[in-house]
Amino acid sequence: MSKQADGTYLLDFGQNCSQLINLHMKGLKTSDVVELRHAEVLDSDGSLATRTLRRGQQHDTYISNGQDAWWQPRFVMHGFRYATISGYPGELAADDLVCSVYHTTMRRAGWFNSSNTLLNRLHSNALWSMKSNFVSLPTDCPQRDERMGWTGDIDLFAPTASYLYDVHNILGSWLTDVRSEQLNCGTVPFFVPFVPLGVWAKPEAIAIWGDAVVAVPWAIYMDDGDTQLLEQSWNLIHDWIAEVEGYLSPDGVWDRKPRYPLGQLGDWLDPSAPPEDPTQAITQKELVATAFFARSCKQASYIAAALGKGEEEEHYASLYERIRTGYIARFVQRNDHTGLRMTSDTQCAYALSIAFGLFEGSERLVAAAGERLANLVRESGGKVSTGFAGTPYVLPALSATGHIQEAYSLLLSTQCPSWLYQVAMGATTTWERWDSLLPDGSINPGGMTSFNHYALGSVAQWLHTGIGGLESLEPGWKRFAVNPLVGGGLDHASTAHITPFGQARVDWKINDDGSAVDVHVEVPYGSTAVVPALDGKELTAGEHNIKIKLS
Repeated sequence: MSKQADGTYLLDFGQNCSQLINLHMKGLKTSDVVELRHAEVLDSDGSLATRTLRRGQQHDTYISNGQDAWWQPRFVMHGFRYATISGYPGELAADDLVCSVYHTTMRRAGWFNSSNTLLNRLHSNALWSMKSNFVSLPTDCPQRDERMGWTGDIDLFAPTASYLYDVHNILGSWLTDVRSEQLNCGTVPFFVPFVPLGVWAKPEAIAIWGDAVVAVPWAIYMDDGDTQLLEQSWNLIHDWIAEVEGYLSPDGVWDRKPRYPLGQLGDWLDPSAPPEDPTQAITQKELVATAFFARSCKQASYIAAALGKGEEEEHYASLYERIRTGYIARFVQRNDHTGLRMTSDTQCAYALSIAFGLFEGSERLVAAAGERLANLVRESGGKVSTGFAGTPYVLPALSATGHIQEAYSLLLSTQCPSWLYQVAMGATTTWERWDSLLPDGSINPGGMTSFNHYALGSVAQWLHTGIGGLESLEPGWKRFAVNPLVGGGLDHASTAHITPFGQARVDWKINDDGSAVDVHVEVPYGSTAVVPALDGKELTAGEHNIKIKLS
């Protein structure tokens, strides 16, 4: 806390998040005015950076009745790290204010730690962005003139969210609201609750955002194994699939353009897009839309199976195969001895193709896609080239095809754009844009710039499953994999998750001579752990110490 020449106090709370200041108003006369302003970052001159708030104010005014009192605003929430207090008489001491973090009550369920302090900060940033945006509903940001339940953001982040916290209740409640809006709007709107707003005034079906109605229930089911939420969400899922199925071309590709100004959002905020137009991603929007709807059909077939709906299971599986066949025919440009090329030769295109199983059944296609993705990563110098759509899947796609070194090079880069660039620039939450803060310390000139969005924080899931090596194989963690992917100069890591059976945990450390990894595993009673590196060895309930040789 510092006092400026004009008597204004500047405060740095050290952490960007959803919070409120409770201030001791003392020594004020009747009608004295004290003003509090809040912002996520500072401008280059050291003042609060408020341009990024747009029409949002984050400005509280207190008018005194002449009596001392503790006061904080009600019916409001602010997202900030920095604040100013002006009009306060006398000297303000640290004991005169309390700043409280606010988010919906959720049980913590997941942890991660490693020998790399930057990765630990990255994980912490994702956690803080989740907490900041889980205030009654899953919002996109907690600070500017928006704070809405964007469906696309939670689609991408749901697996990470369900690992970090028990989100069954908050997301289950939100899905009920989504169903209500679907019935009102005739489709799944861009955000829920829905209010007409500018170019978003007329809801249209768009990929990723609408696909959240399948992805979110599926992520929760994979975590807790409870079919009740699937049953409650069934009509929501069924109607979404039926709607979009009607938009597909005969070959199964979703190339119908939505009837509103922005069209499909595609790989939103691809770093190649200009600051003023985040829709200008380099990956074809039709490719992205088709890939995500294929994923929805596959997940819907699994959900139908879990609910004993055999006819729907068969239909959705058949629809998935139709889409997959059309996807390959439409978007694979070349697959021969010179390698694979897709019509969009991008990290996003290959990552989605691999992660969503769109090349399944052809080892050659999968291997070629993995090799091309790895080459693109090498050609980029280890920089991320994906936006919202591709980012959650690029590391899983690399590791699934055996390109662990490339996955680590992408993860550990501190060059912009990258996850650790944000950390190196002092971020305490996940940013909306890869470069919300530019390398020279100035703020991105785009009109849509937030320093607290969780979408790009979906990388935390690979920290759990890839580095930590803990991944659910069956709903409710009945069976889970123990498969740490050692690399990146890390010498130890750990992750833990509270499953319906109790805590599952993996701790690993490279031994003294560097020839093997010593792994400690906790398997809760009722679960079975599978160790792929030990020929699928199964571990029953209890604590186990195993050794995995390094190649």
